[in-house]
Amino acid sequence: MNSSLRTSASGMIAQQRMIDVIANNLANVNTTAFKRSRVSFEDVLYETVQGDRVVNYQGSETVAPVQIGKGVRIAAVLRLHAQGPSEQTQRPLDLSIEGEGFFQVQRPDGTTAYTRDGSFTISDTGSLVTSDGHMLLPGITIPQDANSLAISPDGIVSSTAADGSTTSELGRIELARFLNPSGLLSLGQNEYAETSASGEPVTGYAEDSGFGRLNQGSLESSNVEIVQEMTDMIAAQRAYEINAKAITAGEQMLQATNDLIR
Repeated sequence: MNSSLRTSASGMIAQQRMIDVIANNLANVNTTAFKRSRVSFEDVLYETVQGDRVVNYQGSETVAPVQIGKGVRIAAVLRLHAQGPSEQTQRPLDLSIEGEGFFQVQRPDGTTAYTRDGSFTISDTGSLVTSDGHMLLPGITIPQDANSLAISPDGIVSSTAADGSTTSELGRIELARFLNPSGLLSLGQNEYAETSASGEPVTGYAEDSGFGRLNQGSLESSNVEIVQEMTDMIAAQRAYEINAKAITAGEQMLQATNDLIR
């Protein structure tokens, strides 16, 4: 009987974790370039009550073993890197990637992080940085006398002088892509880090083979679908409730067994 209690408890723990993931998805419904996560479950070890056996010796007919499962656990939390909808901002330093690719930024510890959040700004030294101050790689410096900034779909950054007479090419934004983007490690701040599961980054420029294009004046929105998340939440709630009822049933059976002793 204790086995059934533990099995039902594992189901409740699994559904609680699913609710945690759904809650995080919903909390980030308005986060720029956020990618929703999905929980994948797997069954755990089985108790073999009786092995496979022959029931008809003449025909050598064999029946399957008798096994009782011992619960469930989380197999993986998969991040779905589907394209989010584009939102027009008309801000020249806002960039969205239409297709494959990540921006490369340098974190304070010197490591390289990857992000789809293209809400850049200009630092006091003229460098393009994220909202958290992480510099875009390779570094692009905006001159002090720049009047306007243009970024082409293939990532070429150019500026026009204040007098409007001179246009200068400042550099080109480089993108990175991964064989398995779901294997990236989330660092927070809309940034990811390379892992052995993601594979090494392949760098290139926008509109090159395998890379998307850049859209100036727009940002990629979260790919969270509220209706889907609410449906998954209801399913998780009902699964949690039915596992709780199984625990209650097991407790009542134990109580009946105790009453027999009295």
